[in-house]
Amino acid sequence: MKIKSNFVKATAAAALTIVGVSAVNAATSGTTNHVQAATMQVKINYVPHYGINIWDNYNGGHFTGNRAQHGTTWNVIQTAVDKKGQTWYEIGEGQWIMAKYTVKANSPKAAKVKKAKTNKKSVQATGDAAGIIALAKAEAGKNYVWGAEGPDSFDCSGLVQYVFSQAAGVNLPRTTYAQVKSGTSVSMDNLQPGDLLFWGSATAPYHVGIYLGNNKYIHAATPKQGVVVQTLSSYFYPSVAKRVLN
Repeated sequence: MKIKSNFVKATAAAALTIVGVSAVNAATSGTTNHVQAATMQVKINYVPHYGINIWDNYNGGHFTGNRAQHGTTWNVIQTAVDKKGQTWYEIGEGQWIMAKYTVKANSPKAAKVKKAKTNKKSVQATGDAAGIIALAKAEAGKNYVWGAEGPDSFDCSGLVQYVFSQAAGVNLPRTTYAQVKSGTSVSMDNLQPGDLLFWGSATAPYHVGIYLGNNKYIHAATPKQGVVVQTLSSYFYPSVAKRVLN
């Protein structure tokens, strides 16, 4: 029966949750949906405050834009070996991670792997930072358009450039690749309002946002979401933070 089938899928999807992160879907194979039970749990063992890429396939796949954060625990529903002999784990439908960056969740080594802290101490924005935060929040709800620099629509780096220029007279480069070279690097445990957050490579990030304080940030996310305020999470965690304000 269709109702029974949907109930089984929903139950299985609920079971395939990742500890402290979010739910993932049951895996699919070919064109026929089927339910797979988790075979084991693994913990990401990479570098504190950094995550590993999640790919859509284990053989020549593409980066999904999401990362599995260091210290988080995931259910493995399938294991595969690619053409190079490297082992991969499927953690959800079209979501694969490299096994070499994990340890078994119940192993002694896993107990020593600590999850990245995301609860930042709230710091009051003052001076130029206060102006930047106020203007950035005023842009929430505007459209995301690739290449747009405001004032009616933005892409991620266009929003950052516009806000810093208008609110503080700080002239930042136009692209994320250039913006990440501005200012000084700061620890993710020592963020202050007005700091820039980058996702991706430390030298060639693909995304940027502005830290607002109290674990919140604002960014021009996607064409569907537009400019939004969101909470830092281990599922989509920045890899680099830069401070451009004195």
